[in-house]
Amino acid sequence: MDQTLVSLIAASTAFVGTHFILSHPLRAPLVGRLGDRGFMGLYSLVALGTFGWAVMAFRAVGPGGAQLWDGMGDMPWAIASVVMLIASVLFAGSFAGNPALPDPRAANLAAAGPHGVFHVTRHPMMWSFALWAAVHFILSPTSRRFVLAGAIGVLALVGAHMQDRKKEILMGETWAGWERQTSYWLHFGKLGKAGATPWIGGVIGWLLFTYAHIHANGIPAGLWRWIG
Repeated sequence: MDQTLVSLIAASTAFVGTHFILSHPLRAPLVGRLGDRGFMGLYSLVALGTFGWAVMAFRAVGPGGAQLWDGMGDMPWAIASVVMLIASVLFAGSFAGNPALPDPRAANLAAAGPHGVFHVTRHPMMWSFALWAAVHFILSPTSRRFVLAGAIGVLALVGAHMQDRKKEILMGETWAGWERQTSYWLHFGKLGKAGATPWIGGVIGWLLFTYAHIHANGIPAGLWRWIG
């Protein structure tokens, strides 16, 4: 196996593994020793370091390599553009009243019931990352993309499941009630209940990031692929 791909596998494993380890078995003892701010500083440093390593390893592999299928036709790009718009809406709405985020009001937010994108899923941020990973693998099904996108997809979806288990312990019946009213899985039919603000923020973010994609990767994405 090519050494650059081995390095990418190692970096991606470190990125995902350290997230899981720090978020779950080591979180309580480290918070007890370092405090909340100290722990978040360490967590952020490790996350940035391992992700930076993964990105550099990804670039070192290079864009070549056999593709499992042709992901560059107009139909895959059209589907990917719609999926990324949905991902942008979920991401934009995930910051408003999210009881999964560190917030002293988390219990009250969960008790208030679902709103906005939480009608679609209780893990909108995680699903936005998973959709991003799926789209990038569909359009560029190479070994390096499989490793990095796969790692991010696993981190998002397994991480969401593990987050539920952790919150059940920390918040008890409050989180159990939130789970009963929301879904781990996506319900696309409820996107209409997301509200205007996530849609406005999502569309703006989608347009900006797909435009930036041209300059970052030299590949037009989203609407810019057809109207650029």
